[in-house]
Amino acid sequence: MASYLDELIVKYSDDKKKVSSKEKLIEKPVLNNSPTSEIKKVFTEKKKIPVQDNNHKKNTISTPSSQNLDDLLLKHKIVDFSSPQPKNVFKEKEIISSQPKTSIEDLNKPTDAFESNTQVKNREDALSKLKSLENNKDINPDELQPKNDTIIEAQEETIEGATVIAKYNKVKIYRLDSQSLLHYSVPVPKPNPSQKIIINTLKEATTRLVSSDPYKIKDHLQRKNIYYQKVLDILETAQEINIPKHLYPFYADAVVKEMTGYGIIEPLLDDDKLEEIMIVGPKKPVYVYHIDYGMMTTNIMFYSDDGINDIIDKIARSIGRNVDIANPLLDARLPDGSRVNATVPPASIDGSTITIRKFREDPYTIIDLINFKTLNLEVASFLWCVVEGFGAKPSNILISGGTGSGKTTTLNVLANFIPESDRILTIEDTAELNLPIKHVIRFEGRPPGLEGKGELSLEILTKNTLRMRPDRIIVGEIRHKEATTLFTAMNTGHDGCMGTVHANSAKETIVRLTSPPMNVPPLMLAGIDFIIIQKRLRTAKGQVRRITAIAEIKGVLDGDPKINMVFAWNPQTDMLERTSNPIMYLDIIKTYTNLNDADIKKKISDRAQILQNLIDKKIRVIHDVSKEIQKEYIIKR
Repeated sequence: MASYLDELIVKYSDDKKKVSSKEKLIEKPVLNNSPTSEIKKVFTEKKKIPVQDNNHKKNTISTPSSQNLDDLLLKHKIVDFSSPQPKNVFKEKEIISSQPKTSIEDLNKPTDAFESNTQVKNREDALSKLKSLENNKDINPDELQPKNDTIIEAQEETIEGATVIAKYNKVKIYRLDSQSLLHYSVPVPKPNPSQKIIINTLKEATTRLVSSDPYKIKDHLQRKNIYYQKVLDILETAQEINIPKHLYPFYADAVVKEMTGYGIIEPLLDDDKLEEIMIVGPKKPVYVYHIDYGMMTTNIMFYSDDGINDIIDKIARSIGRNVDIANPLLDARLPDGSRVNATVPPASIDGSTITIRKFREDPYTIIDLINFKTLNLEVASFLWCVVEGFGAKPSNILISGGTGSGKTTTLNVLANFIPESDRILTIEDTAELNLPIKHVIRFEGRPPGLEGKGELSLEILTKNTLRMRPDRIIVGEIRHKEATTLFTAMNTGHDGCMGTVHANSAKETIVRLTSPPMNVPPLMLAGIDFIIIQKRLRTAKGQVRRITAIAEIKGVLDGDPKINMVFAWNPQTDMLERTSNPIMYLDIIKTYTNLNDADIKKKISDRAQILQNLIDKKIRVIHDVSKEIQKEYIIKR
């Protein structure tokens, strides 16, 4: 085989010498400066690589120049034009070229011999849109040129008589005399009317000229690059638009942000200190919830439903859903994990709305909750022990509270106490849990489609998990019939189950569980070991989140369920304190192990010391905290 290949290489080399002696190679002119043409040019340039044959003669094979490819990629990299650029970016270069000039009509040439009628129609529509720019009297050429170092100036809000109480990055937080809420202000890039016309037209043309559906491409960066290259191709081909060449990257970047981003709320999504973003309708300020300052108004406003609906449509298309009059509600999540709820008329009377609960790339840990005083060191070490189960029986825990009280955050924190040796299955309506444990299988529910089929309810998913040999089952939010399935699992030997419920007290939790639509049989309540109550409280320090109670349920088998409060929050000291009631769960642990009261107390104390060391060393990142927690289990084994 090797000799045959060597013969081919020698023959190819000899033939090439014969051809070069008979005729001259003519270099073909490049037709245009588009990225596609430059790529073709790069691949026609060759570099020599020596190849040794059997006769020890050196021959060559040809490969594309990687250096030229790198230069090409650098040439077309995306530039962020929302920040000041070097002044030479905006200087037009004098280019003398004999290359033939391209026109909009070149876009009407088929790119695929097998393109469908729809693709032909889309191409013709795109051509029509671009031609409309040639004689558009609303476009002022002077507005297309930058007046300073930024092409689109990020306009800052000026408020007379307002007091700045905080400032970070580009954000300013004001106290206004005219309202009780604080005001959040961030510079928002606003293109002038002419730039807006160009951007909108390019956006519509690009949408029609991209043959494949970009939303099928899950990689967000790859999807942005497809649009970016297509816009550059349009600008370089359709020279009648009369956009200066040095502004091509700017318009490509602006169009990509319009098509794949979320418009004027992008600065809010980029702020890690915001927990929720609330668009309440047109001609009203967008509201945000700040981790330090609570609810605030912002300087961002939508003047019609169109802008809000554009964002809703982008989110819906990305998950294969449709939002309209017949289906006016949407529950979804963004690529970064943020949870989204959207409504359109007639469901929301005053206009379309969007509520985004942001996903933290850096999730809170038990160290954060201790520092926030959501719970104290004693309670944290106790919960660590009962989640792990003292090496014998992990406890079944429900976390109850109102909307925005921090239930899911606490659930995520407690789940980090689970040993890596356990197999964990999580079930959620919208995936929010973020566990740094390898053996985790995540499930997400799905509403029915347009025909009422294809629903994946939490009940179906919970039943399915029972067939997957779970060590731990975690249900993000218990609302319906999945409650009965989960409690069945608790009462048939599946210890260590956890979930959240909407309720304001331990007694209310029992009532909700045993009432429609959950309908858990009262006898099954014996499967619960602890109910944790968490609330969002208004204090002199502002709004805070606190675990206000930890309770057990006793008397279930006697037909008289009652609450056994073991920890209660003291508003005077702002501390979660141990009550005088005995903890029944610890008596169960004694029957499963040889531990006595002193041993149990020492184990809790040892865990408290580990957490204190993490606090002292300022270790709070989830992976670092989890590593220290898992190290404790390794030492024990």
